[in-house]
Amino acid sequence: MTQLRHLPLILEPDELQPLLGHEELLILDLCRKDLYPRAHVPGAIHIDPASLMGNQPPATGKCPSEEQLQQLLRSIGYTGNEHIVVYDDEGGGWAGRMAWTLDLIQHKHYSYLNGGILSWTEAGFPTEQGTPSATPSDISISLDFAPRITLNELMEELGSEDLVIWDARSEAEYHGDRVMAQRGGHIPGAINFEWTRGMDRNRQLRIRDDVLPELESLGIQRNKRIVTHCQSHHRSGFTYLLGKALGFENIKAYDGSWSEWGNHPSTPIEQ
Repeated sequence: MTQLRHLPLILEPDELQPLLGHEELLILDLCRKDLYPRAHVPGAIHIDPASLMGNQPPATGKCPSEEQLQQLLRSIGYTGNEHIVVYDDEGGGWAGRMAWTLDLIQHKHYSYLNGGILSWTEAGFPTEQGTPSATPSDISISLDFAPRITLNELMEELGSEDLVIWDARSEAEYHGDRVMAQRGGHIPGAINFEWTRGMDRNRQLRIRDDVLPELESLGIQRNKRIVTHCQSHHRSGFTYLLGKALGFENIKAYDGSWSEWGNHPSTPIEQ
């Protein structure tokens, strides 16, 4: 069968459809629980997005333990030899979070179905119903935290000329008008580009073809070190993925996000 290693990071529905059933293909559905049984890409295995988070307050979005991730990956039949395609029903937030998780486990071969289930159904391709189960694996994993930055590391980096903090939250959260932690506002120097601004609402929430110049005009540029975050590293799952798709070679996610920064007693805050 055709090797899948050549597949691009951003995959269109008509590129995925001929590959359905390929022995090296693992499709992961991160849509709402109620949607998956009714309609998913044929052969896709559902992952509950909550399982990608440690769920320990206040910073509930931090990555799970190595043991928790290993158990999750075993349950979906992951062996490490697959080309993985991730998608969701919201334009890439949870799919991007899954992509970041794959980077943590050093899985190099994956793609994002551009537009997710919305673009798939709009293209007229068939969907599958039910809740198929996977054959569990016995994979062992180890985590590489290169794609992640911690609160203490970010505190030390604040003010660096080559560092850009990409805040994917709403303007109201960024300015402190909507407070979702003990304190509201934003990390000093952070640039606000709300996550859905990177999606094309006229093309089933695909990544906008014209988004790069807008980001660069704000200072979110390829030659910078980028750290992206939101409230719990869900929305910034998409901005992490978007950065990778645009060729940002040095992009990390702050998975503690505002739920950690805004609840910490001594972190600096701007409004």
